[in-house]
Amino acid sequence: MSDLEVRQLRYFMTVAEELHFGRAAERLGMAQPPLSRAIRDLERQLGVQLLERTTRQVTLTPAGQTLLRDARIALDAVVAAAERASNAGKATPVLRVALKADYDGGLLPGILAAYRTQEAALPVDLVLGGRGEQVPALRQGRADVALLPRPFDDQGLDSEPLLSEPRLVALAATDPLTDRPHLNLADLHGRVLPDGSPADQDGRPPSPTSKTASAGPPRRLDMSQIFSLIEVGSIIWFPPVSVARRHPRPGIAYRTVEDLRPLELALAWPQHSRSPAVAAFIRTATGVAAAAPAA
Repeated sequence: MSDLEVRQLRYFMTVAEELHFGRAAERLGMAQPPLSRAIRDLERQLGVQLLERTTRQVTLTPAGQTLLRDARIALDAVVAAAERASNAGKATPVLRVALKADYDGGLLPGILAAYRTQEAALPVDLVLGGRGEQVPALRQGRADVALLPRPFDDQGLDSEPLLSEPRLVALAATDPLTDRPHLNLADLHGRVLPDGSPADQDGRPPSPTSKTASAGPPRRLDMSQIFSLIEVGSIIWFPPVSVARRHPRPGIAYRTVEDLRPLELALAWPQHSRSPAVAAFIRTATGVAAAAPAA
């Protein structure tokens, strides 16, 4: 069997994600017939059927499911190698730190100040992204280390806990629940979070029969949109205490929820990293977190 090419894996991954040759071809910017031929050639090369095709649908075979999983890892590794080589070859390499804006437990300014004093320190570039974007940034080589909340998929990553921070509920100031100083998750039944999930489930997947379960893909909202929707009573939110302190707003009230899990903030980095700059950042961050007063 000859070696697989990156192009072949990319074609297959796109078809496997779309489960539709027309949409996959559109994503790839090519016509459908050559894409179909490329997938058939790949199947012949591997000696297995990767896709079940009927006139109505395309599904993955067990072999296809295996290749999809491994192809993602392989393509991430190729992209990461190019990204890291490009960064290492710069006249002034940098340390790229991925995080979601404000999700640093209030630690970032102290970490950066202390890190600059380290002998192995590099200039820091902050790679800001939305929720869930930090792990892909690490795997694809766009970041060297990340600050992110648990849980996350740590396959291929090392991690270190930084802090545990209480979360509050953010409600419209006119919400009747604001008359109560303390709440429980059960009190939030019927309310939804910014991603559309039920608030009383605290981020756990909704049941298959719930209305939210069939409501479509999660919404992607920035913080200003979230605050605007809270103020008009469309949603509620569970920000950590540090975020609530940074963003007082007259139209929003913050309340304690007795059985709401705290935010667990962690550091993560690729397992194969041998960078002295990454190691210095990890030591610095854990030291600053250990010395920080409890929230």
